[in-house]
Amino acid sequence: MLTDHDVGALMRAQHADPFSILGPHLQEGGVRICALFPAAREVCAIERETGARLGTLARHEGTDVFSLLLPGALVVPDYLLEVCWDDSAAGVSLLEDPYRFPVVLQEMDLWLLAEGTHLRPYECLGAHPARVCGIDGTSFAVWAPNAQRVSVVGSFNAWDGRRHPMRLRRECGVWEIFIPHVGKGDLYKFELWNAKGAITTKADPFAFAAQLRPDTASVVAGLPPRLPMRADRVQANGLNQPLSIYEVHLGSWRKADGWRWLNYRELADTLVPYARELGFTHLELLPVSEHPFDGSWGYQPLGLFAPTSRFGSPEDFQYFVDAAHNAGLGVILDWVPAHFPSDAHGLAEFDGTHLYEYADPKEGFHQDWNTLIYNFGRTEVRNFLVSNALYWLERFGIDGLRVDAVASMLYRDYSRAAGQWIPNKHGGRENLEAIEFLRRMNHVVGTERPGAITLAEESTAFPGVSRPPSPDLQSGGLGFHYKWNMGWMHDTLEYAALDGVHRKHHQNQLTFGLMYAFTENFVLPLSHDEVVHGKASLLGKMSGDEWQKFANLRALYGFMWAYPGKKLLFMGGELAQPTEWADATELPWALEQLPRHQGVQRLVRDLNRVYRAFPALHEQDIQQEGFAWIAHDDAAQSVVAFQRRAKDGRVMVVVCNFTPVPRPGYRIGVPVAGAWREVINTDNGVYGGSSLSSCAGRSEPVVAHHLGQSLVLTLPPLACLVLIPGEE
Repeated sequence: MLTDHDVGALMRAQHADPFSILGPHLQEGGVRICALFPAAREVCAIERETGARLGTLARHEGTDVFSLLLPGALVVPDYLLEVCWDDSAAGVSLLEDPYRFPVVLQEMDLWLLAEGTHLRPYECLGAHPARVCGIDGTSFAVWAPNAQRVSVVGSFNAWDGRRHPMRLRRECGVWEIFIPHVGKGDLYKFELWNAKGAITTKADPFAFAAQLRPDTASVVAGLPPRLPMRADRVQANGLNQPLSIYEVHLGSWRKADGWRWLNYRELADTLVPYARELGFTHLELLPVSEHPFDGSWGYQPLGLFAPTSRFGSPEDFQYFVDAAHNAGLGVILDWVPAHFPSDAHGLAEFDGTHLYEYADPKEGFHQDWNTLIYNFGRTEVRNFLVSNALYWLERFGIDGLRVDAVASMLYRDYSRAAGQWIPNKHGGRENLEAIEFLRRMNHVVGTERPGAITLAEESTAFPGVSRPPSPDLQSGGLGFHYKWNMGWMHDTLEYAALDGVHRKHHQNQLTFGLMYAFTENFVLPLSHDEVVHGKASLLGKMSGDEWQKFANLRALYGFMWAYPGKKLLFMGGELAQPTEWADATELPWALEQLPRHQGVQRLVRDLNRVYRAFPALHEQDIQQEGFAWIAHDDAAQSVVAFQRRAKDGRVMVVVCNFTPVPRPGYRIGVPVAGAWREVINTDNGVYGGSSLSSCAGRSEPVVAHHLGQSLVLTLPPLACLVLIPGEE
């Protein structure tokens, strides 16, 4: 029986169980059909097959609630609702009744969502175009267990929260509804009467597309198909393969017409061949998940499942990934599970409670970035994040995820003063819930998407970041494939900033990294973080006059590409960009026409080609057997020399002179007798150097550096030499 209380609650959009009132209901005496249509003048029930009028729904006085009793009916007829609108221009609409359709979530989904073990909750939560009972529409589902009422609002119902209130599945706290006639491209949000009694409007956490800022609505889009892992990508992502990453901010790599962003398809036609020509193996994109503020570079995302609309649609993004793969390039995404912004339309206090974030600001507010920290102790939140990792890998064929700000996740006292953080249950500073989350994420990726890789931006001495966890995920490593070597980066850049005369006092900054180089699987990162916020560009960090700055940069690159560990260079580094990166403008492409900048760009290309061509430089990057010192203690002349080895024993020798003084007659021990030749000399004239030859030739049976054979070389100033045995 429809009561005044029910009608009033529907009109106020405060009815907690709209499906108990709206739609068709068998009752004593027949079938009652009830509907709510604000701005309707008249509503009639029409038999679908014959078009016959079953009756006119009576308006409850002073409301927009209409109802009709079909006396004597024993089953619910197959009907449509004919709505005559108050606005004559709107005319008449023949509509399906969304309250006559069955539940959206199936029993297994309910079970897994409630348990927090659903590997792919994005397959049932969010907005999914579907065909239900032969009718096209969209199924909506959102997790908001503490809300008192949730409605879908959108371009299809005048953003009126009374039109489509949802059904609560109490087993898992998910609200759901199937709305006929809604399809791809329609805008929508969720309107919540939240736990605090306030009406709020939220974007869909699982939206597959979103409006471009400053607009904040979600967009109905189909779930991308699941893609198998390409066999060539599985091989290319192996730990024994060359990994040379070109890190890119899509919005500022290049501009169209000097001001406009390139879209994903334009980037596929320009960025992909450029990176391929330079010899990189992978592209790493700063976060492409939808984010409200351009200046965050994507590191404050709100739409984790939506490729940002700044550069096009999800289909356009897939085109970009496919183009990269077809060109032999992998694609790695920067991924941000550590925190999220507090924008009102996002996850913050989603249902009126701290649903996604820790409640206590000592746990849940990040003081460095003014963002909120995910509650890693909540199973549903961990599930949300783990499934997002899987989504990018499976649905777009992404090769890997570089996980941002891992250090901030691991420690509860990260960037907090004493008394401003909450210890874990054992009284320690480690965030045990975040550690469990990272292990689970890497375990799921490893088991569900073998061949994909994960990389941690982690700047502390936390043990076992790139080591496997125990089978129960309660101990052992975190399970990443790689960790960024922040120590190597800081030491090397600080050394390169020193004047040559002082470097003899800081030789340890070149050599100390080898004390721990094989404790993790390392990537050597010269990333975007090192060329912004007053830190100067890479070229700007180098010491000396202009010639020396370029020579130092070339020597740094030679040392980096020869050093154990995979490689990462941020865009602009290959151009020897003299100024800091500015996200509002494109790279200074005119530098390509200047000889010294051309030379650095050519050197990066040749380093990548040599790195890929010679297994000694990459095959045992993560194993002690791939490296051995020849000379590390010649601090007086700032010279280091070492050898790199492939698994089959093939060897290369690397010699670096980090002073602006040539070193003629320098004897260096070598592990193989016979002829030796240069494959890289960063002082070569084609790179902008002085063209001073090292005069590599045949070794002599003279002991040097504990080796029975040696070469006498001329070491060019501020240069790195890479030598191989053999005549050709």
